[in-house]
Amino acid sequence: MARKTGSHSEITGPKIRAEAQRLFARHGFAAVSMRQIAAAVGVQAGALYLYTSDKEALLFDLLKTHMDELIAAWRAEAPAGAEPLAALEAFVRFHIRFNLERAEVVFLSYMELRNLSEENFAVIEGLRKTYETELEQILMAGQAAGVFLIPDTKLATMAIIAMLTGVNTWYREGGRLSRATVADIYWDMVRKAVGA
Repeated sequence: MARKTGSHSEITGPKIRAEAQRLFARHGFAAVSMRQIAAAVGVQAGALYLYTSDKEALLFDLLKTHMDELIAAWRAEAPAGAEPLAALEAFVRFHIRFNLERAEVVFLSYMELRNLSEENFAVIEGLRKTYETELEQILMAGQAAGVFLIPDTKLATMAIIAMLTGVNTWYREGGRLSRATVADIYWDMVRKAVGA
């Protein structure tokens, strides 16, 4: 099917991803049809297939893009050569800030993984492990230096990431606590959790 008159791939492609993300987050992946996404974008349903092979490929693209951006942003921001305590604080504050700015896709990353094929799931899982390893290396360095008192760095990694990502389930802009206050409180809790 031909592209809609006046449509431009650099405009329509991002609009499709944005509307799909919004609809998947609001209604759930299974409940959203390609026709609904097309209607939200303002194109014919068939036009979506110029941009994606199917609905699952669209979900996979959203999740992979998020993980690629998360890893790249952390690596660009990670304090080079920092002591483990400073590196951990930077990670905590980064994770909260980055994910609060992307609440819909973070929600999808945890709630809609089951809708990915085995192959696509493995890709996202691999990217998650890459990101988790960034935190675990900080914890291992702190453990080796005697700064952190944790019996198992892998378990501590999973617990910290679950705790930090959990902010997205309850935080609301304009609520009782500012983002900065939330980050301060969570940093204090993580610091105590690792025995620093």
